[in-house]
Amino acid sequence: MRKINCVVADDEELAREVIESYIAKIGDLNHIGSCSTGVEIYNMLNTENVDLLFLDIQMPEITGIELLRTLKDPPLVIITTAYREFALEGYELNVLDYLLKPISFERFLKAIDKCITIKGSKEEMQAKKRITSTNNPDSFIYVRSENKMVRILLRDILYIEGIKEYVKVHTIEKSVITYHTLSYFEEKLSIELFMRVHRSFIIAFGHISSYTANEIEISQRIIPIGVTYAKKVMQNLEQKS
Repeated sequence: MRKINCVVADDEELAREVIESYIAKIGDLNHIGSCSTGVEIYNMLNTENVDLLFLDIQMPEITGIELLRTLKDPPLVIITTAYREFALEGYELNVLDYLLKPISFERFLKAIDKCITIKGSKEEMQAKKRITSTNNPDSFIYVRSENKMVRILLRDILYIEGIKEYVKVHTIEKSVITYHTLSYFEEKLSIELFMRVHRSFIIAFGHISSYTANEIEISQRIIPIGVTYAKKVMQNLEQKS
């Protein structure tokens, strides 16, 4: 299992520093950023590959609970707060755990154990669901678009792009708009043929024209490589060379 990318969200600097210091002690965790407002969190979730969010409830502009309600495809969330009364509402939003401040390292570890267990099980299930018949040129998927199921050959997919509330599947001949999430495609598609390179893009290895450390070109479209994906992307591309 790869390291778990963590973001810490709290408007109090000391509270952020405590969680950041705990994260640094756990080898399975990778701290990729911290935020002090709901808007900063929202922007980071839309640009980075975040697996786990430590989320305070009382923050400027928008509360943690309000933010959770707006997220269509949230990462795993651990609430960190001094307010016990929000616990029920947090669990109704399917949060992983609810940590009351001041947070001890022992209690932090219990929450992380839950995260590692859930993430490991999820990755195992995803691997079983992937389309693995890579040698079959006629392999395909169906996606729902405009009230009908559209058949798309895997060999025709150039890249898949997440755009706000929908996803656009770009193929050799056309583009198909669907309300499936990028995570749905990431679970379904073979890792031998496709790769997530950015929070908003999945690309097909077979259609890459060129690449650099920062971007990939497919069918004259320049696709950015996300900072948190870069190392793995480069390793996979070098293996394909």
